[in-house]
Amino acid sequence: MRERRALQSARRAREFEAFVAGAAGRLLHAATLLTAEPPNANPRARRLLTLALAHTYASWDRLRGEDPYDRARQQLAVRFARGAWHQYGALGRSRPSPSPSPSGSGSGSVAVLARLTPQERLILVLRMYEGVAEEQTAALLGLPVERVRAICARAMTTLLHPPRGPAPTMAKVVPS
Repeated sequence: MRERRALQSARRAREFEAFVAGAAGRLLHAATLLTAEPPNANPRARRLLTLALAHTYASWDRLRGEDPYDRARQQLAVRFARGAWHQYGALGRSRPSPSPSPSGSGSGSVAVLARLTPQERLILVLRMYEGVAEEQTAALLGLPVERVRAICARAMTTLLHPPRGPAPTMAKVVPS
């Protein structure tokens, strides 16, 4: 009995190691996009990925034909949403101000993504980077499909047409 259990445990570990070897890079990139951290300095993204992979490993035997990448991606999204909820009070209420990055360590995409709310980033990464369907994204976040579509469109508009500086002040016209 012990030998069989040891063999099953070793097989499980080998399967999970092979999964992590193939999927960890893409999942780390997705986590880095979600957190809007620079790729070379991303402790929050690494923590998110570690927790998502730990949960995936814990439920590895219960997957039963389910795609482990989908499970890990789902855990990554849920943990990011929960963390954003605790950090900002609500997932999409405020736009975090992008923190200035040390010279040369940031990238252009990070600064652009930092302008989005956490909810916009989450939906944009799931829809555009991961290729998750609107219906699946809506079900994962507990939102109507129309809301996911609207948030994705707003995020794309913000990315493609970034807001300019403050509007110029209008001079008051004094009647003569």
